[in-house]
Amino acid sequence: MASPPIRSVVAATCLALGAALFAAPAQAASDSVKLQRWSSTNDFKAGTAKGVSVTSGSVKISKPAGTTSYADPYGSKRKRKFHYGTWTSPWSSTGFDARTVIPSWNVNAPSGTWIRVEMRGKSKSTTGSWDTIANWGYGSSGVTRASGPSQTDDISKLATDTVIANGSHRIRSWQIRVTLLRPTNSKATPRLDSVGAVAASFSTRSASVSKTTMTKTTELAVPRYSQMIHKGEFKQWGGGGVAWCSPTSTSMVLRYFKAGPKAADYTWSKYADSQVDHAARYTYDYRYKGNGNWPFNTAYAGRYGLDAFVTRLDNLRDAEAFIKKGIPVVASIAFGKGKLSGAPISSSAGHLLVINGFAEDGRVIVNDPAASTNSSVRRVYNRAQFEQAWLGGSGGVSNVMRPSTKPLPPDTARW
Repeated sequence: MASPPIRSVVAATCLALGAALFAAPAQAASDSVKLQRWSSTNDFKAGTAKGVSVTSGSVKISKPAGTTSYADPYGSKRKRKFHYGTWTSPWSSTGFDARTVIPSWNVNAPSGTWIRVEMRGKSKSTTGSWDTIANWGYGSSGVTRASGPSQTDDISKLATDTVIANGSHRIRSWQIRVTLLRPTNSKATPRLDSVGAVAASFSTRSASVSKTTMTKTTELAVPRYSQMIHKGEFKQWGGGGVAWCSPTSTSMVLRYFKAGPKAADYTWSKYADSQVDHAARYTYDYRYKGNGNWPFNTAYAGRYGLDAFVTRLDNLRDAEAFIKKGIPVVASIAFGKGKLSGAPISSSAGHLLVINGFAEDGRVIVNDPAASTNSSVRRVYNRAQFEQAWLGGSGGVSNVMRPSTKPLPPDTARW
Protein backbone atom coordinates (compact mmCIF):
# COMPACT_ATOMS: atom_id res chain seq x y z
CA MET A 1 0.00 0.00 0.00
CA ALA A 2 1.63 3.28 -1.05
CA SER A 3 2.09 6.02 1.49
CA PRO A 4 0.53 9.05 -0.29
CA PRO A 5 -3.01 7.60 -0.47
CA ILE A 6 -2.93 6.52 3.17
CA ARG A 7 -1.54 9.80 4.40
CA SER A 8 -4.22 11.79 2.60
CA VAL A 9 -7.08 10.19 4.55
CA VAL A 10 -6.65 12.23 7.71
CA ALA A 11 -10.29 13.21 7.92
CA ALA A 12 -11.48 9.63 7.57
CA THR A 13 -9.32 7.76 10.06
CA CYS A 14 -6.97 8.26 12.99
CA LEU A 15 -3.61 7.41 11.48
CA ALA A 16 -0.50 6.35 13.33
CA LEU A 17 2.18 7.58 10.99
CA GLY A 18 5.48 6.18 9.80
CA ALA A 19 6.87 3.70 7.35
CA ALA A 20 5.41 0.86 9.35
CA LEU A 21 2.10 1.00 7.51
CA PHE A 22 3.55 0.77 4.06
CA ALA A 23 5.72 -2.34 3.82
CA ALA A 24 5.39 -6.07 4.23
CA PRO A 25 6.54 -7.60 7.54
CA ALA A 26 10.20 -8.47 7.79
CA GLN A 27 11.38 -11.92 8.78
CA ALA A 28 12.09 -12.19 12.49
CA ALA A 29 15.56 -13.65 11.93
CA SER A 30 16.81 -10.36 10.52
CA ASP A 31 15.08 -8.02 12.97
CA SER A 32 17.35 -5.51 14.71
CA VAL A 33 16.62 -2.31 16.64
CA LYS A 34 18.85 0.31 18.24
CA LEU A 35 17.75 3.36 20.21
CA GLN A 36 20.29 6.18 20.61
CA ARG A 37 19.56 9.28 22.71
CA TRP A 38 21.48 12.28 24.00
CA SER A 39 20.02 13.68 27.23
CA SER A 40 22.77 14.75 29.63
CA THR A 41 25.63 17.23 29.83
CA ASN A 42 28.16 14.53 28.97
CA ASP A 43 25.97 13.30 26.10
CA PHE A 44 25.65 16.74 24.57
CA LYS A 45 29.33 17.56 25.01
CA ALA A 46 30.08 14.62 22.71
CA GLY A 47 28.43 16.57 19.88
CA THR A 48 29.43 19.73 18.01
CA ALA A 49 28.10 23.04 19.33
CA LYS A 50 27.98 26.29 17.34
CA GLY A 51 26.45 29.34 19.00
CA VAL A 52 25.04 27.21 21.83
CA SER A 53 26.19 26.19 25.30
CA VAL A 54 25.70 22.94 27.18
CA THR A 55 24.77 23.42 30.83
CA SER A 56 22.74 21.44 33.38
CA GLY A 57 21.99 18.70 30.90
CA SER A 58 20.53 20.97 28.21
CA VAL A 59 21.52 22.94 25.12
CA LYS A 60 20.70 26.66 24.85
CA ILE A 61 21.61 29.55 22.55
CA SER A 62 24.57 31.43 24.03
CA LYS A 63 26.32 33.68 21.52
CA PRO A 64 24.37 33.07 18.29
CA ALA A 65 26.25 31.53 15.39
CA GLY A 66 24.46 33.82 12.96
CA THR A 67 21.22 35.28 11.65
CA THR A 68 18.82 33.69 9.20
CA SER A 69 15.52 34.60 7.55
CA TYR A 70 12.50 32.33 7.34
CA ALA A 71 9.12 32.82 5.68
CA ASP A 72 6.64 30.48 7.33
CA PRO A 73 4.60 28.89 4.50
CA TYR A 74 1.83 27.88 6.94
CA GLY A 75 1.79 31.16 8.85
CA SER A 76 2.35 34.78 7.86
CA LYS A 77 4.41 33.86 4.74
CA ARG A 78 6.56 36.92 5.31
CA LYS A 79 10.27 36.75 6.03
CA ARG A 80 11.31 37.16 9.64
CA LYS A 81 14.82 37.24 11.05
CA PHE A 82 16.09 34.87 13.72
CA HIS A 83 19.34 34.35 15.59
CA TYR A 84 20.39 30.73 15.68
CA GLY A 85 22.82 28.19 17.08
CA THR A 86 23.25 24.51 16.28
CA TRP A 87 24.04 21.26 18.04
CA THR A 88 25.12 18.31 15.89
CA SER A 89 25.30 14.79 17.23
CA PRO A 90 28.16 12.38 16.67
CA TRP A 91 27.51 9.70 14.06
CA SER A 92 25.45 6.86 15.55
CA SER A 93 26.28 3.44 14.13
CA THR A 94 23.33 1.08 13.84
CA GLY A 95 25.44 -2.09 13.69
CA PHE A 96 23.11 -3.45 11.01
CA ASP A 97 21.37 -2.46 7.76
CA ALA A 98 18.56 -0.16 8.88
CA ARG A 99 15.45 0.40 6.78
CA THR A 100 13.89 3.03 9.07
CA VAL A 101 14.96 5.69 11.57
CA ILE A 102 12.42 7.56 13.72
CA PRO A 103 13.70 10.66 15.57
CA SER A 104 12.20 12.33 18.66
CA TRP A 105 13.12 15.21 20.94
CA ASN A 106 12.24 17.10 24.13
CA VAL A 107 12.45 20.90 23.94
CA ASN A 108 11.21 23.77 26.06
CA ALA A 109 10.53 26.54 23.55
CA PRO A 110 9.36 29.88 25.00
CA SER A 111 6.99 31.99 22.93
CA GLY A 112 8.53 33.05 19.63
CA THR A 113 11.34 30.48 19.70
CA TRP A 114 11.54 27.22 17.79
CA ILE A 115 13.83 24.48 16.52
CA ARG A 116 14.62 22.79 13.23
CA VAL A 117 15.47 19.09 13.36
CA GLU A 118 17.53 17.61 10.50
CA MET A 119 19.01 14.17 9.85
CA ARG A 120 21.33 12.51 7.41
CA GLY A 121 22.29 8.91 6.95
CA LYS A 122 25.27 6.98 5.69
CA SER A 123 25.21 3.69 3.80
CA LYS A 124 28.29 1.54 3.21
CA SER A 125 29.51 3.88 0.48
CA THR A 126 27.36 7.03 0.47
CA THR A 127 26.73 9.90 2.88
CA GLY A 128 23.28 11.37 2.40
CA SER A 129 22.27 15.02 2.48
CA TRP A 130 20.83 16.81 5.48
CA ASP A 131 17.05 16.52 5.36
CA THR A 132 14.58 18.55 7.39
CA ILE A 133 12.53 16.37 9.74
CA ALA A 134 10.51 19.19 11.27
CA ASN A 135 10.22 22.82 12.18
CA TRP A 136 8.87 22.55 15.69
CA GLY A 137 7.72 24.99 18.33
CA TYR A 138 5.40 24.60 21.25
CA GLY A 139 3.27 27.63 20.47
CA SER A 140 2.42 29.45 17.25
CA SER A 141 4.26 32.76 17.51
CA GLY A 142 7.67 31.48 16.41
CA VAL A 143 6.88 29.10 13.55
CA THR A 144 3.99 26.95 12.45
CA ARG A 145 4.73 23.39 13.54
CA ALA A 146 5.25 21.16 10.49
CA SER A 147 7.06 18.05 9.31
CA GLY A 148 9.46 18.28 6.39
CA PRO A 149 8.84 17.28 2.76
CA SER A 150 9.76 13.81 1.49
CA GLN A 151 13.18 14.95 0.14
CA THR A 152 13.65 11.78 -1.92
CA ASP A 153 17.12 12.57 -3.18
CA ASP A 154 19.82 10.09 -2.13
CA ILE A 155 19.90 7.20 0.30
CA SER A 156 16.71 8.02 2.21
CA LYS A 157 13.41 9.88 2.19
CA LEU A 158 11.07 11.23 4.86
CA ALA A 159 7.56 9.86 5.39
CA THR A 160 6.25 12.57 7.77
CA ASP A 161 7.95 11.26 10.94
CA THR A 162 10.06 8.35 9.68
CA VAL A 163 13.28 8.32 7.64
CA ILE A 164 13.11 5.42 5.16
CA ALA A 165 16.01 3.93 3.21
CA ASN A 166 15.63 4.45 -0.54
CA GLY A 167 15.65 1.48 -2.90
CA SER A 168 18.52 -0.92 -2.24
CA HIS A 169 20.24 1.50 0.15
CA ARG A 170 20.40 0.71 3.86
CA ILE A 171 21.34 3.09 6.67
CA ARG A 172 24.47 1.99 8.56
CA SER A 173 24.83 5.15 10.62
CA TRP A 174 22.98 8.42 11.08
CA GLN A 175 23.49 11.90 12.46
CA ILE A 176 21.04 14.48 13.80
CA ARG A 177 21.33 18.28 13.86
CA VAL A 178 19.16 20.62 15.90
CA THR A 179 19.08 24.33 15.07
CA LEU A 180 17.76 26.53 17.90
CA LEU A 181 16.18 29.81 16.75
CA ARG A 182 14.88 32.96 18.42
CA PRO A 183 13.70 36.35 17.07
CA THR A 184 16.56 38.80 16.64
CA ASN A 185 14.91 41.18 19.11
CA SER A 186 14.66 38.53 21.83
CA LYS A 187 17.03 37.08 24.42
CA ALA A 188 14.83 34.03 25.00
CA THR A 189 16.15 30.66 23.91
CA PRO A 190 14.77 27.22 23.22
CA ARG A 191 16.17 24.59 25.60
CA LEU A 192 17.01 21.21 24.09
CA ASP A 193 16.70 18.58 26.84
CA SER A 194 17.02 15.41 24.77
CA VAL A 195 17.15 14.19 21.20
CA GLY A 196 17.66 10.84 19.55
CA ALA A 197 16.22 8.24 17.22
CA VAL A 198 15.37 4.57 16.96
CA ALA A 199 16.75 2.67 13.96
CA ALA A 200 15.35 -0.66 12.78
CA SER A 201 16.06 -3.21 10.08
CA PHE A 202 12.34 -3.37 9.28
CA SER A 203 9.21 -1.29 9.08
CA THR A 204 6.74 -3.95 10.19
CA ARG A 205 7.40 -7.49 11.36
CA SER A 206 5.79 -10.81 12.14
CA ALA A 207 6.57 -13.00 15.15
CA SER A 208 5.06 -15.84 17.12
CA VAL A 209 2.91 -14.72 20.04
CA SER A 210 5.10 -14.02 23.06
CA LYS A 211 4.66 -15.85 26.34
CA THR A 212 3.52 -13.63 29.18
CA THR A 213 5.76 -12.78 32.12
CA MET A 214 2.79 -11.84 34.30
CA THR A 215 2.08 -13.76 37.51
CA LYS A 216 -0.83 -11.54 38.55
CA THR A 217 -3.15 -9.02 36.96
CA THR A 218 -1.62 -5.53 37.00
CA GLU A 219 -3.49 -2.46 35.80
CA LEU A 220 -2.33 1.16 36.04
CA ALA A 221 -5.02 3.71 36.92
CA VAL A 222 -4.70 5.69 33.68
CA PRO A 223 -7.60 8.16 33.20
CA ARG A 224 -10.01 7.20 30.42
CA TYR A 225 -10.71 9.66 27.61
CA SER A 226 -12.66 9.06 24.41
CA GLN A 227 -11.58 10.76 21.21
CA MET A 228 -15.09 10.29 19.80
CA ILE A 229 -16.79 12.72 22.18
CA HIS A 230 -14.72 15.44 20.48
CA LYS A 231 -16.14 14.86 17.01
CA GLY A 232 -16.56 18.17 15.17
CA GLU A 233 -14.41 20.20 17.57
CA PHE A 234 -11.78 22.60 16.20
CA LYS A 235 -11.65 21.56 12.56
CA GLN A 236 -8.51 23.66 12.10
CA TRP A 237 -6.70 21.08 14.29
CA GLY A 238 -8.17 17.90 12.88
CA GLY A 239 -11.81 18.09 13.96
CA GLY A 240 -11.81 15.55 16.78
CA GLY A 241 -13.45 12.15 16.56
CA VAL A 242 -11.57 9.58 14.45
CA ALA A 243 -8.67 12.00 13.89
CA TRP A 244 -7.61 12.43 17.52
CA CYS A 245 -6.39 9.05 18.78
CA SER A 246 -2.81 10.35 19.23
CA PRO A 247 -3.48 13.49 21.31
CA THR A 248 -6.15 11.65 23.32
CA SER A 249 -3.71 8.85 24.18
CA THR A 250 -1.02 11.40 25.01
CA SER A 251 -3.44 13.27 27.28
CA MET A 252 -4.32 10.08 29.17
CA VAL A 253 -0.66 9.39 29.99
CA LEU A 254 0.03 13.00 30.96
CA ARG A 255 -2.91 13.03 33.35
CA TYR A 256 -1.86 9.68 34.81
CA PHE A 257 1.43 11.32 35.80
CA LYS A 258 -0.41 14.48 36.96
CA ALA A 259 1.29 16.48 34.21
CA GLY A 260 0.07 18.52 31.27
CA PRO A 261 -1.65 21.86 30.77
CA LYS A 262 -3.64 23.52 33.53
CA ALA A 263 -7.27 24.53 33.13
CA ALA A 264 -6.20 28.15 32.64
CA ASP A 265 -4.27 27.04 29.54
CA TYR A 266 -7.38 25.91 27.65
CA THR A 267 -10.09 28.37 28.61
CA TRP A 268 -10.49 28.90 24.86
CA SER A 269 -12.24 25.51 24.67
CA LYS A 270 -15.82 25.16 25.87
CA TYR A 271 -15.90 21.37 25.52
CA ALA A 272 -15.62 18.47 27.97
CA ASP A 273 -12.12 17.10 28.56
CA SER A 274 -10.62 20.23 27.06
CA GLN A 275 -7.12 19.01 27.85
CA VAL A 276 -7.58 16.75 24.81
CA ASP A 277 -8.42 19.77 22.64
CA HIS A 278 -5.26 21.40 23.96
CA ALA A 279 -3.15 18.38 23.03
CA ALA A 280 -4.72 18.27 19.56
CA ARG A 281 -3.95 21.94 19.01
CA TYR A 282 -0.30 21.64 20.04
CA THR A 283 0.49 18.34 18.32
CA TYR A 284 -1.09 19.30 14.99
CA ASP A 285 1.26 18.95 12.01
CA TYR A 286 0.40 21.65 9.48
CA ARG A 287 2.14 19.92 6.57
CA TYR A 288 0.58 16.52 7.18
CA LYS A 289 -2.66 18.17 8.36
CA GLY A 290 -3.16 15.75 11.21
CA ASN A 291 -2.28 14.89 14.80
CA GLY A 292 -0.67 11.47 14.32
CA ASN A 293 2.97 12.57 14.05
CA TRP A 294 4.72 10.33 16.60
CA PRO A 295 7.54 12.71 17.70
CA PHE A 296 5.18 15.69 17.80
CA ASN A 297 3.21 13.86 20.48
CA THR A 298 6.27 12.94 22.56
CA ALA A 299 7.58 16.51 22.18
CA TYR A 300 4.27 17.79 23.54
CA ALA A 301 4.64 15.54 26.60
CA GLY A 302 8.26 16.65 26.99
CA ARG A 303 7.07 20.24 27.21
CA TYR A 304 5.41 19.27 30.51
CA GLY A 305 8.48 17.81 32.17
CA LEU A 306 8.20 14.18 31.11
CA ASP A 307 11.05 12.30 29.49
CA ALA A 308 9.34 11.30 26.25
CA PHE A 309 10.58 9.50 23.16
CA VAL A 310 9.58 7.20 20.30
CA THR A 311 10.96 3.67 20.28
CA ARG A 312 10.18 0.15 19.07
CA LEU A 313 9.53 -2.68 21.51
CA ASP A 314 10.22 -6.32 20.69
CA ASN A 315 6.89 -7.72 21.84
CA LEU A 316 4.36 -7.60 24.68
CA ARG A 317 6.92 -8.97 27.15
CA ASP A 318 8.72 -5.63 26.79
CA ALA A 319 5.45 -3.78 27.35
CA GLU A 320 4.89 -5.89 30.47
CA ALA A 321 8.25 -4.71 31.78
CA PHE A 322 7.09 -1.09 31.42
CA ILE A 323 3.80 -1.79 33.22
CA LYS A 324 5.70 -3.41 36.10
CA LYS A 325 7.71 -0.18 36.39
CA GLY A 326 4.50 1.89 36.51
CA ILE A 327 4.90 3.29 32.99
CA PRO A 328 2.00 3.01 30.49
CA VAL A 329 2.93 2.62 26.82
CA VAL A 330 1.22 4.30 23.86
CA ALA A 331 1.18 1.67 21.10
CA SER A 332 0.65 2.13 17.36
CA ILE A 333 -1.52 -0.63 15.87
CA ALA A 334 -3.29 -1.48 12.60
CA PHE A 335 -5.75 -4.29 11.98
CA GLY A 336 -8.28 -5.60 9.49
CA LYS A 337 -11.95 -6.37 9.96
CA GLY A 338 -12.48 -8.98 12.65
CA LYS A 339 -8.80 -9.10 13.59
CA LEU A 340 -9.11 -7.44 17.04
CA SER A 341 -12.05 -8.86 18.96
CA GLY A 342 -13.83 -6.36 21.19
CA ALA A 343 -12.36 -3.26 19.54
CA PRO A 344 -14.73 -0.26 19.32
CA ILE A 345 -13.90 0.15 15.61
CA SER A 346 -14.06 -2.66 13.04
CA SER A 347 -10.64 -1.97 11.47
CA SER A 348 -7.95 0.68 11.23
CA ALA A 349 -5.02 1.48 8.95
CA GLY A 350 -3.36 3.10 11.95
CA HIS A 351 -4.49 3.77 15.51
CA LEU A 352 -2.95 4.82 18.85
CA LEU A 353 -4.05 3.56 22.25
CA VAL A 354 -2.62 3.17 25.75
CA ILE A 355 -1.40 -0.17 27.10
CA ASN A 356 -2.01 0.25 30.82
CA GLY A 357 -2.04 -3.31 32.14
CA PHE A 358 -2.05 -7.06 31.65
CA ALA A 359 -4.23 -9.84 32.97
CA GLU A 360 -2.55 -12.73 34.75
CA ASP A 361 -3.05 -14.88 31.64
CA GLY A 362 -1.33 -12.31 29.39
CA ARG A 363 -4.35 -10.59 27.87
CA VAL A 364 -3.74 -6.90 27.18
CA ILE A 365 -5.58 -4.22 29.17
CA VAL A 366 -5.82 -0.94 27.26
CA ASN A 367 -7.48 2.43 27.23
CA ASP A 368 -8.75 2.57 23.65
CA PRO A 369 -9.76 6.16 22.83
CA ALA A 370 -11.84 5.00 19.84
CA ALA A 371 -14.61 4.02 22.28
CA SER A 372 -17.72 6.17 22.02
CA THR A 373 -17.71 7.27 25.68
CA ASN A 374 -15.16 7.71 28.44
CA SER A 375 -16.80 4.93 30.45
CA SER A 376 -16.30 2.41 27.63
CA VAL A 377 -12.64 3.21 26.91
CA ARG A 378 -11.26 0.30 28.96
CA ARG A 379 -10.84 -2.84 26.85
CA VAL A 380 -9.19 -6.24 27.30
CA TYR A 381 -7.72 -7.69 24.12
CA ASN A 382 -6.58 -11.15 23.07
CA ARG A 383 -2.79 -11.30 23.33
CA ALA A 384 -2.11 -12.92 19.95
CA GLN A 385 -4.50 -10.60 18.10
CA PHE A 386 -3.13 -7.48 19.74
CA GLU A 387 0.51 -8.42 19.24
CA GLN A 388 -0.11 -9.03 15.53
CA ALA A 389 -1.92 -5.68 15.21
CA TRP A 390 1.01 -3.94 16.90
CA LEU A 391 4.01 -5.69 15.33
CA GLY A 392 2.32 -6.20 11.97
CA GLY A 393 0.86 -2.69 12.00
CA SER A 394 3.83 -0.58 13.04
CA GLY A 395 6.68 -2.91 13.93
CA GLY A 396 6.16 -2.31 17.66
CA VAL A 397 6.35 1.49 17.54
CA SER A 398 5.64 2.93 20.99
CA ASN A 399 5.57 6.37 22.56
CA VAL A 400 7.16 6.28 26.01
CA MET A 401 6.40 9.15 28.39
CA ARG A 402 7.49 9.08 32.03
CA PRO A 403 8.84 11.24 34.84
CA SER A 404 12.60 10.92 35.30
CA THR A 405 11.86 9.49 38.76
CA LYS A 406 10.38 6.40 37.07
CA PRO A 407 13.31 4.21 35.93
CA LEU A 408 13.05 2.57 32.54
CA PRO A 409 13.11 -1.23 32.38
CA PRO A 410 16.46 -2.52 31.04
CA ASP A 411 17.10 -3.80 27.53
CA THR A 412 13.74 -2.89 26.01
CA ALA A 413 15.08 -0.88 23.08
CA ARG A 414 18.10 -2.96 21.97
CA TRP A 415 17.49 -6.53 20.86
